Amino acid sequence: MTTPQSILDRFPKLDDAFVEARLGRPSAKPRVIIDTDTANEIDDQYAVAWALLSPERLELEGVTAVPFSFAHHRDELIASVEALEAARDSGEKGRFMGGLGGWAQRLVDQGKRAEDVKFVGPDEGAELSYEEILRVFDKCGVPAEGKVFRGTPGYLESLEQPVDTPAARFIIERARAEDERPLYILAMGALTNIASALLMAPDIIERIVVVWTSGFPSYAPFCNVPSLNLVQDPLASQLLFDCGVPHVYLPGYHVGAQLKLSLPEMESFVKDKGAIGAYLHHLYTHNPLHEMFAITERETKTWVIWDVINVAWLFDESYVSTHMTRSPLLDDGLYWQHPEGRHLMLEAYDLNRDAIFEDMYRALARAPS
Repeated sequence: MTTPQSILDRFPKLDDAFVEARLGRPSAKPRVIIDTDTANEIDDQYAVAWALLSPERLELEGVTAVPFSFAHHRDELIASVEALEAARDSGEKGRFMGGLGGWAQRLVDQGKRAEDVKFVGPDEGAELSYEEILRVFDKCGVPAEGKVFRGTPGYLESLEQPVDTPAARFIIERARAEDERPLYILAMGALTNIASALLMAPDIIERIVVVWTSGFPSYAPFCNVPSLNLVQDPLASQLLFDCGVPHVYLPGYHVGAQLKLSLPEMESFVKDKGAIGAYLHHLYTHNPLHEMFAITERETKTWVIWDVINVAWLFDESYVSTHMTRSPLLDDGLYWQHPEGRHLMLEAYDLNRDAIFEDMYRALARAPS
């Protein structure tokens, strides 16, 4: 269901002038929390490292761990593999073109069973993310004490029941801090921590800006189910677009999707950049999703480092092109709708891929050995 009016009535009503001003360029050294599912794949680690190695450009108040799980794909993947195997056994030509058709086809081609694909649950994903955040701090030579917080072990089941966690309470505490500067929350995963904080303390929408990457552009006619960040917690996703919080929306498809790195670039610009460079190179060459998705000939494949778009938007206005628009409504089918009377949001429509990675490489060059 979309966000009930009884929930929305709890939030302050922000006028367009206030939201537009809040969504202007950040100050020279903005206050920041990173909310991240860091162990989900390999992109969050690049984003967190870039931020940690740039203390002159932001005041990083903390990093909060987000749950993740691909388990919602399990039944569809099994059905897709079964359909492909049935077509093969009957001699039919052509390939199954369902939502997970490519993944399923690779499993069939390699003689693998969908039932054998390992999916962690969101509780395990949240703990793995927490541990990975600590690891990135260590590799960057930055103390993590008092900076890293466990988040929710699952997703919202009801907007009347926010998940009270150290992450949600930290977000509220820092949002309410006696500081005139807004708090920017760089959201790089499911929105459960942020939605819980908003539901526990609706007043904080006057003090924060949520910068989130997920989904298709708000003008696209497509279903947003392919977006892991969005589909894992539909209630939290709907709340973000409905509650009126100042919001910078960074579509993954096909804006963030431009942020691809190749193995030769990793070898040339990342591998020898201290402990964190070596670790990022290790992640790239031992990507856990390669095994899950049955990807072969990995040395020739690029990989999208999606989540650095959040840091890129924060650091330089020339890196991510944006426009002011009206927040869409995310319906229960996860399609965009555009009713009248919606509040403003800032949305990205393009980016400068080369400039973003060149900046990140310069930060990595400062990493301790």
